[in-house]
Amino acid sequence: MKVLVVGGGGREHALCWKIARSPLVTKVWVAPGNAGCAEVAERVAIQPTQLDALASFVHAKDVDLTVVGPEVPLCLGLADRLQKLGRKVFGPVKDAARLEGSKAWAKALARQHNIPGPDFRVFQASRAALDYLERAGDYPLVVKADGLAAGKGVRVCQDKAEAREHILDCFERGAFGDAGGKVVIEDFVKGTETSVLVVTGGQTLLVLEPARDYKAVFDGDKGPNTGGMGAVSPSPIPPQTMKRIEEKILVPTVHALACEGAPFVGVLYAGLMLTPTGPRLLEYNVRFGDPECQVTLPRLASDVVPLLLGAVDGTLDRVEVRWDRRPAVCVVLASAGYPGEHPRGLEIRGLDRVRDDPDVVVFHAGTERRGEKVVTDGGRVLNVVALGDTVAKARAKAYEAVAKLEFEGMVYRTDIGAGL
Repeated sequence: MKVLVVGGGGREHALCWKIARSPLVTKVWVAPGNAGCAEVAERVAIQPTQLDALASFVHAKDVDLTVVGPEVPLCLGLADRLQKLGRKVFGPVKDAARLEGSKAWAKALARQHNIPGPDFRVFQASRAALDYLERAGDYPLVVKADGLAAGKGVRVCQDKAEAREHILDCFERGAFGDAGGKVVIEDFVKGTETSVLVVTGGQTLLVLEPARDYKAVFDGDKGPNTGGMGAVSPSPIPPQTMKRIEEKILVPTVHALACEGAPFVGVLYAGLMLTPTGPRLLEYNVRFGDPECQVTLPRLASDVVPLLLGAVDGTLDRVEVRWDRRPAVCVVLASAGYPGEHPRGLEIRGLDRVRDDPDVVVFHAGTERRGEKVVTDGGRVLNVVALGDTVAKARAKAYEAVAKLEFEGMVYRTDIGAGL
């Protein structure tokens, strides 16, 4: 079968890498991909937001399955477009993608269906939000731009001044464009943060191994949020807690979307806080997390393609999934200045020195090829992933590989997986 992967980051490189290994697959394209994707798939010069061009390509090439990596084309309706052409697509339709496209809508849906999460309020103008800050007593508070902001629209505000600045960034300064036209302010909840991903076709759920994402740019979870500076899988969740997550959060969410007339097909990602009183939902994503995907797929011992097709065809109950019991650790190498402005076009050295270890894989995120050189082309540049018998061993192996790689201004967290 022929597969198209949409997107160009580390998640999409991981998807191409895993899909290309399937004996069911004869051809993999990626649109637009990156320098790493090109090693396992043929690149196509179409951006994820060019829905007409993507639909035309799928039709012309008779693509059997399209796998959508990023959230933006899903929220724009790419899955709807391809379904109307009679094409199989792994990813939710536009109405279901609102779970990520609008935090306010997702919060309201969760409240309506008694899905546990922090208390919240929604504001559509800066004056009302700032007035609320004057009445709010307890800090920190979490201030979120409602729409898609590449993981950068959420801030845990330690005091009123910080909350005020983020509200002004959203409403007055246009820091997040249209995504900041509405703001959610929610209570801060303490606990252990984790991510649970479930593959679903709208009825049957297949829960993947949990992962932990490290959002803040600096060690110790300091600094601004990013798209993710590293990840570990599995995240240590007791079986009883996982059962509660399924029963109280995952199943009700899938049921709620079915009630809305938008059955969810694809990967539903629940960002959770494990608190002393039980798991609490923080956010939804409607696709594989990035970099959670990069630590999940290397641990998937079975073929990923039947899993993807099972969601699309409604046959998940017949799919066998096997896991490598070894944990995986991912360290993200980023450009200086990320998540703010950052340089591009810097030569990456050392990639040839990390190819020999079968338990280490480097997924490209923001890279391009210029002649014989691979250069930086984004904020998050490389994802260094290692498997090991323990988290500590996987972590050590990942950082050994990191030490062999270099580009000017390269930054990364040194505490990914520490203490687990």
